Amino acid sequence: MSSKSNDAIYEHFHPDERHFVDRVQEWVERAGDRHETVRTDFLDPRQIQIVLALANRNVDVAVDFFGGAERAERKRAWIAQDYRQPTQDDFGIALMAIASPEPQFDQLDHGDVLGAVLGLGIKRDKLGDIHLHADRCHLLCAEEMADYIRIHLNQVHRLSVTADRIPLEQLAPVDTKLEELSLSVASLRLDGIVSDVVRVSRAKVLQPIKAGRCKVNWKVEENPSVQLREGDVVSLKGFGRFQVLSIDGVTKSGRMRVKIGKYV
Repeated sequence: MSSKSNDAIYEHFHPDERHFVDRVQEWVERAGDRHETVRTDFLDPRQIQIVLALANRNVDVAVDFFGGAERAERKRAWIAQDYRQPTQDDFGIALMAIASPEPQFDQLDHGDVLGAVLGLGIKRDKLGDIHLHADRCHLLCAEEMADYIRIHLNQVHRLSVTADRIPLEQLAPVDTKLEELSLSVASLRLDGIVSDVVRVSRAKVLQPIKAGRCKVNWKVEENPSVQLREGDVVSLKGFGRFQVLSIDGVTKSGRMRVKIGKYV
């Protein structure tokens, strides 16, 4: 592809996304021009949007996604000629059941499990969603990682654990839990909302936002004055993420009532 064509594509994406855009372009060209089948690692929702946007530019290419469950957030993509249809097995997803004989398992959180698995040297893109229950955890991963996790994952936080591969059909999904907050804000500016949600001064959230540590709908957002909209998902590295659930009108003093859902 010519440099000019690349520039035309790049203008639709954040500069930090260019490397991933190049990879997707390569996948689409392999599927469309060389009739190859490409199976990606796990993608986040923003990466899924990019794959869809670029795959749809080629009429000969079809793309399917699967993450182990109907409402999975992280999914693998299967990119191929449009006459090919993948099966569930084609996505290469394994389900690991993590458990512990110790009673404190219910004190673990999502970050504890993710940190323990990443601590084995496994990259994040080899891991799908994590479904944490009070007595066990279901972890979706690339099938080539299943044996490695089974053998080497023996501790999460300070608890001893076991990890066993079980059939994908036994997945017990956990619905996302949100802690609701009601805010009264002067505007829907990103920095103001983030400041109120994470309880840090606006001056202190400006630096991480401008440094590219904030994402809106999984896309890096460096403009602190951007206006948030209902449904937007915002994450600030080190502080978790939240969703703008609703914008409920204006108070008599002219402030806006906003309902926020913090992921817990």
